[in-house]
Parts: sequence; structure tokens; C-alpha cells
Amino acid sequence: MKRCLALARLGAGNVAPNPMVGSIIVCRGKIIGEGFHQKYGEAHAEVNAINAVQNPELLQESTLFVTLEPCAHQGLTPPCSDLIVKKQIPRVVIGTVDPFSKVAGRGIEKLRNAGIEVEIGVLEKECRDLNKRFFTFHEKKRPYVILKWAQTLDGFIDVNRGRNEFGEPTWITGDLALRLVHKIRSEESAVLVGTNTAEKDNPSLTVRHWSGKNPTRVLLDKNLRLPQNLNLFDGSVQTLVFNSKKQEQNNQIEWVKIDFEKEITHQILEELHHRKILSVVVEGGKQMLESFISQSLWDEAHIFIGDKFFYDGISAPKIQGILTQSEMLNNDWLKILANPRESN
Repeated sequence: MKRCLALARLGAGNVAPNPMVGSIIVCRGKIIGEGFHQKYGEAHAEVNAINAVQNPELLQESTLFVTLEPCAHQGLTPPCSDLIVKKQIPRVVIGTVDPFSKVAGRGIEKLRNAGIEVEIGVLEKECRDLNKRFFTFHEKKRPYVILKWAQTLDGFIDVNRGRNEFGEPTWITGDLALRLVHKIRSEESAVLVGTNTAEKDNPSLTVRHWSGKNPTRVLLDKNLRLPQNLNLFDGSVQTLVFNSKKQEQNNQIEWVKIDFEKEITHQILEELHHRKILSVVVEGGKQMLESFISQSLWDEAHIFIGDKFFYDGISAPKIQGILTQSEMLNNDWLKILANPRESN
């Protein structure tokens, strides 16, 4: 199962809204086939593992290991459980049950009804953690939320700036941290900023410094006051603009009208869930970050700490969480916190 987990991670950034899944086939103590879900809409891990077996006759005396319950429904690909039954694989070992309503135990039931021995729960915690975005999406009916900001050693995220200083971020951390931010973006489905951050920093919210797919850009602009020459409106990446004025689409840019008299963050998360966006990185500004913190609508916080002092400016958000990772990035630090209320 550890090998299955390692294989599954190779699909990071390419399979959403599907989960990352890895599978191997073992016969007489040796791996004879392995595979993982490589890209959304393409073959699942079990299919790739079965197709990798050079001598198909060995399948009838083999064990198939897989991180997530084989699907039992016709989606973009045929049901994996049907293929396992067809190939007469006698034993299947599963990491965890699939929370998706169209699967949710049906794959296991189909295998057992066919006389296949099924074992469930091997490295279950690790298998759930691998797909924490997928589980959050289906169990909590919202995307997995990652808060991200950079702060100085004395706790500021920006200096006090006038309009003549708008146009790009106030850099707090170095190149290695910047590349890691872009790597994180490449592995998540969407990235969200508020109006003030868009205006002050003019971000692109792409993965220019990493190889991978750009996330969907999400912007809050209540009164549509932001100038259209900002990088976020260049049309190069799918962009959602939450606002109070209009519902409209122009190529890659879509304006989504919401009710600002009601809770904004819940409406944003509901819309992202409706669009099958599994995860979102909230990159600012302070007001946006604090709205998620105050409602405990977050799962992880990635706090980059640079080796600078501002002495004055905009203070960093206050947050309480469980420290799960601490990493030094040249002269900077990355601290990752988990929300104790959302941790399994």
C-alpha cells in the first residue's frame, strides 16, 4: 500500500476533481503490474495496473492493492470494479472507502458479490490524508481551503502604501519561497484574492516560476471598481469575478453575481463546490484571510516568514492552529498549520 501511495502522488495537479489513486498487482510475492490515475478523464489506476501485467493469466492468482475503493459507476471511464470482476482477480486490498455518493461502498459490494475477497482499511489514515481535498469536498460540501500569506519577523504583511506605490507586491521572502508558492498553486484547483490585493499588488496568480497547470483565478470585486488592465483580466487563465452587479461571461473571464447582504465566504465556497473545484488557496488580503479565519472555514495555513522587519504597516492575521510542518527556505521559513476543528 505504501507503493500505491507513492504512485498516487504522481497524479498531483492533473486529476482533480478526481482523487489521486495508485494501484499495484502482486502475484507470488512480486509486483507484476502497477499504475496510477494520470489525468482527469483518462484511465483509472486499477485499469493502468491491470494493463501493465505482461501475462494476464497471472491475474487469476493475484492480489490487487489500491488506495481508494474501485468505482462502481459509469463516468468518463467504465467501472473499475467490473474490470476486476471480469479479470477474475481473487483478492483486493483497499486503503479507504470512496466518499463519492455514486461509489460509497458500492464498488466493494460488487466485488464481494462476485466472490472476491476484499480487505479494507490498510493504511487508511494515510490514504485519506493523500486525498484530503477530495474527502473534504464530498463530506463537507466545500473545497479544501488553504490560507497563505507572507509576514515579516515583526509580524507585518505589508507597509502602509499610497496609490503611487501600487502595482506589485511588497516582497518579504526570497526566490525559493516564490517558487514554492507557484508549486503550491500548480497543485491546487483555484486561488482567491480580494479587491485591495488585486489593486495594490496587480498579481497574475499563475505558475510562471513552476511547471504545471494554472489554477482558476478567483477575485472578489463587489462594485466592479478594479481597472480592466490588471493582470487578472488578461484572459490567459479561467477567472471568476464575484460581484454584486452582473452575471456574465467573456471568454476566460466570468462575472458571478452574489448577494453581499449575506455571508460572502459561504457563497464563494458554495459556488466553487458547484463548479467541482476541489481546493482553493486564499492569498489575501488581510480582510479576506480574517473572514475565513473568524468562521473557521480553513483547513491549512501556509505562513511564509521572511528575514525582514517593517516596524510598522499592516499586521498579519492572527491564527491558532496545529503546527504540522516547519521548513527553512534559504533565509525564510515556512510554517504550516492545521485547523484543529477540521482535523480528522
